[in-house]
Amino acid sequence: MLLSRLFSLIQYPLPHHLLSRLVGWLADCRLPWLKNALIRAFIRQFRVDMSQALEPDPTAYPTFNAFFTRALTADARPLGDGVLSPADGTLSQFGPIEAGLLLQAKGHRYAMADLLGGDTEAARRYLGGSFATVYLSPRDYHRVHMPLAGTLREMVYVPGRLFSVNAATTHHVPNLFARNERLVCHFDTEHGPMVMVLVGAMIVAAIETVWAGQITPLPRSGVQRVRFDTPVHLEKGAEMGRFKLGSTVVAGFAEAVDFADLTPGGMVSMGQSLGALPAAQRADSQAASQAQD
Repeated sequence: MLLSRLFSLIQYPLPHHLLSRLVGWLADCRLPWLKNALIRAFIRQFRVDMSQALEPDPTAYPTFNAFFTRALTADARPLGDGVLSPADGTLSQFGPIEAGLLLQAKGHRYAMADLLGGDTEAARRYLGGSFATVYLSPRDYHRVHMPLAGTLREMVYVPGRLFSVNAATTHHVPNLFARNERLVCHFDTEHGPMVMVLVGAMIVAAIETVWAGQITPLPRSGVQRVRFDTPVHLEKGAEMGRFKLGSTVVAGFAEAVDFADLTPGGMVSMGQSLGALPAAQRADSQAASQAQD
């Protein structure tokens, strides 16, 4: 506990963005001997399983970042029912959004409005709803997918720090996910509003989306909003973004999710069922009754 607290404290004075940009430069280096050495060392250190990669040859990737955000084979992540996990990683926390607050770690809650960049109107949509937080460790698949089918309405870039988002830091840095740089993506779904928040972290060189390419880092400061008059629709399970080096995604749902038998801190895979929505359960029951009639 003492070491994890010390690890969190020493992050406060560090130049988060400078360190992240330097790592980003290294991760985009195209020198074959350097990028191949980095990739091989990473695979050994984190025991990365390349058998599920669409391109299993580590030397075939032009940069470390290309390897890090590698695509998987089509059958590597079958899609389950209900609400899907948006990514591979640790399901650090999940549950109801109570009084507008989300659980970060034991003893730490933070406001949905703060997570959304101070947007209290948007936060009200999720009163009584649910959330799920997935931490992507370095060894995980680093593309983020849709838990439900949705239509993108607005994208909001929120500047901030770049604290680490591992378990040690989430236990000791208050309001961590509402302090870090992040990208807030608002979707409409058949079950009401859904928000996907891609949270930056220490040495995360960039966040990308499938509709706009690389979003962070941005040279300008301040909250920036982009509204989509021409909607972008993404199917359930479709890729919506990716992290260049690991981080966290927080998914928020306007309806209460009936979560499956899951444990905070347990591992999940992209496409795994996290639970069901009441409206979906009612629809399934009605369909079953009609079929029997």
